[in-house]
Amino acid sequence: MMFNALVFFTTLIGMEVFAFFAHKYVMHGFGWGWHRSHHEPRTGWFEKNDLYAVVFAAFAIVLIALGTQGMHPLEWIGAGMTAYGFLYFLAHDGLVHKRWPLKFVPRSGYLKRLYQAHLMHHAVSGKDRCVSFGFLFAPSTARLRAQLRKLHAGPLHKSDEDVATASPDAAATASRGE
Repeated sequence: MMFNALVFFTTLIGMEVFAFFAHKYVMHGFGWGWHRSHHEPRTGWFEKNDLYAVVFAAFAIVLIALGTQGMHPLEWIGAGMTAYGFLYFLAHDGLVHKRWPLKFVPRSGYLKRLYQAHLMHHAVSGKDRCVSFGFLFAPSTARLRAQLRKLHAGPLHKSDEDVATASPDAAATASRGE
């Protein structure tokens, strides 16, 4: 029982590390064809980027199925992946991108930091010179602002609409650290 919990929570935490590298090097690399839709204004409920969630969910389902057929502890690895996917859905799709009915903007603490970090990720047009590739962990906004300044040789100026919230001033708010 304790081993199963350890596998579950290790996988849950490990998924954030995996997601960081997958986001930075796959989604903003050779997988940009799917991920680009996530950095453009959404025209419907779904976007091509959602295919990543389908692929990861299918992988988790296979692991759970194999684990329940005796290949332990694969079911707990699949369960940890599923839990991460659920937290991703709540924090990223729901909180940041408003893809579920509750419209909540965090005003302090961890959720505000996560929210602002993702807005800063979307403050850049295109796939290059972005910051903050994690989904459930975010560096401080001061650190992210410094990274943006370094990557862009000075302050970031983006006047177009921010796709993270479809709000014209979201990028400005993110760059000010509010």
